[in-house]
Amino acid sequence: MKRELGIARCGLACCLCSENVQCKGCKQDGFLDLSWCRDAEWCENRKCCIAKGLGACWVCGDKACRKGLFSSKIKALAFTEYARRYGAEALLDCLEANEKAGIVYHREGIMGDYDEFDDLEELIDFIRTGKRQGH
Repeated sequence: MKRELGIARCGLACCLCSENVQCKGCKQDGFLDLSWCRDAEWCENRKCCIAKGLGACWVCGDKACRKGLFSSKIKALAFTEYARRYGAEALLDCLEANEKAGIVYHREGIMGDYDEFDDLEELIDFIRTGKRQGH
């Protein structure tokens, strides 16, 4: 875990991402100049945060938002909701503990253990406990 990379504006865990070794996390460079990031220009969540003057989606009051990654990625939505409820540091603490317990963020490409959920509250509980309901 690269805790210093933290949590992306959209809630994804930059600290656990293995996709781009050059990535500095989307919170770097003042969040406005991310010329090194291949996804910065199309990221709806980033554009929305900039337009609203917010540091991250979890500080926004719109819990029903389904812009950008939230339209298709329950992981981003659950991580954002977790940070909204408990704070980004608490999310980092849980992700670190889960990683030490063997939970994998990216197992195959960008898919991992956190992507195996359809229910938001079940995924939030998994983040918190590191255990699947009924197991």
